Formats: sequence, C-alpha cells, structure tokens
Amino acid sequence: MNDDDWKLEFRKVWERGSAAWKAGRQSARTMFAPADVAFLAGLGCTAQELFDFVDDSLGDGDPDFETVLAVTAIRREYFREVMLGKPTGRVVPMSTLPAKSAAVDGIAWLPRLIAKARLKLRGEMEPDLMYGCGGDRPFLRRHRMTLPQFLQLVWDKGDDDRAIVDAVEAGRTSLRAGSSLL
Repeated sequence: MNDDDWKLEFRKVWERGSAAWKAGRQSARTMFAPADVAFLAGLGCTAQELFDFVDDSLGDGDPDFETVLAVTAIRREYFREVMLGKPTGRVVPMSTLPAKSAAVDGIAWLPRLIAKARLKLRGEMEPDLMYGCGGDRPFLRRHRMTLPQFLQLVWDKGDDDRAIVDAVEAGRTSLRAGSSLL
C-alpha cells in the first residue's frame, strides 16, 4: 500500500470511527470493525490509540484529523523502518513512567512526555495511556511544538534526553522572547 492509499484508508477508518462514536459506540471494542482493526495494526496503530484520538477530537475538539494523521505517519514509518513491521509484544505499565509532576530543568511533565513518546514509537503503550492526551497537547502548545513535531524529535534524538530537553527549552525561550514584545 503506497503513501496515498494508506492515508485515504486511514481517513475512512477515522470517519467510520467518528460516526460510531456519534452513534454511541464509544469504546475501542465497539467503534471499529475487525477489518479496520487489522488495517490499523498494519500501520502499527491499535484500535485503542485511534479511539482515544477520536474521543478527544469529538469530545474536546482537539486534536484534529491532520494532527492524528501526522502522528500515525511517524509511528507507521518507525514501525516499518526501525521495527521492520514487527511489534515488540511488550506493553509497558503506566506505573513505570515518571510522575506527571516530575521535572527536568524546571519543566514539569517533560520527563513523562518523553517516555510516552518513546512508548508510542515502539507501540508499547498500555491501553489506559495516550500519547497526545489532554495534558500533552497543552504542554506542547506552551512550548511551541506539536504532537508530530515532538514525536519526530524523540525519534531523531533517540536516547539523548539532553537534546530533547534543549529543543523544548528553545521553544520555551522563543515563547518568552516573543511575549516580551507585547
């Protein structure tokens, strides 16, 4: 399946999921048909992950489809190129993640978000955990980053936490500099 084909099919799955959500089928188990679940698995995406995005999008108005598509495209590429299309079979418990209050360089939430992004890339998130949740999105907006930008940053920097922190701090610094012009 080429880039355009999978994106078109992904949009159809999103639209079917959105229609199911609006019809009251608001769980990962009831929202998607088995063929949709199989299609998503081929992308390195679970029904739970797409359900969470649909649920937040329709319930909270954020994220939009284009953001979800971009996040999924990064995960798909990582799944195909790095993981050679083979899931690890691991699910990392949420209890092993840094606390929401954990901070690095005075930036709370960042250690947890880095860990979540790495789990998202590897497809190892437990069902109750979401990359791009209602805490992640505002955090990234405050630091002038998007969900796809941060996920790509974590992929690009690998295990180099310092480089990730520096990139986030650069966004925060530019935000402060921009706000001082007001």
